[in-house]
Amino acid sequence: MNPEKERNLDRSWAMLFARLVVGLIFFMAGVWKVFQLGPLEHARKYFLPFADTFLPVWSLWAVGVVIPFVEMIAGGLVILGLRIREALIALGFVLAIVTFGHLLKEPLYEFHTHVIPRLALGLFVLLLPRRDDRFSIDYLLARRRNGTV
Repeated sequence: MNPEKERNLDRSWAMLFARLVVGLIFFMAGVWKVFQLGPLEHARKYFLPFADTFLPVWSLWAVGVVIPFVEMIAGGLVILGLRIREALIALGFVLAIVTFGHLLKEPLYEFHTHVIPRLALGLFVLLLPRRDDRFSIDYLLARRRNGTV
């Protein structure tokens, strides 16, 4: 195998593992929040404590109920490698919302254990060239569109 193809294959494996890990983190959190905790209880437990801030209560309910579904669906898409860019952008917004909420309550919140690892993996996958993500559905669809399959 030539060195360039080997480097591309290494990037493909790296992207697959990063996609699987970040996708599983969000997917499993979303599944738990949707099917075990429940979206309403998620909003009540994690978002309504911010009712004493300037945020309108309706927005806390709306975001608190929607986020579990976004995590589950976008996480699943990242695992499959389907619409990766859109899924990672959605998950980036989730991370931004979570970070904002934590910092609103605790301005010196240590988000290095929760947010930073997820953000780093998501950015890694987002920034690497799509053409190297050989183990994704997006890659297979692009090859099919271009007539290379």
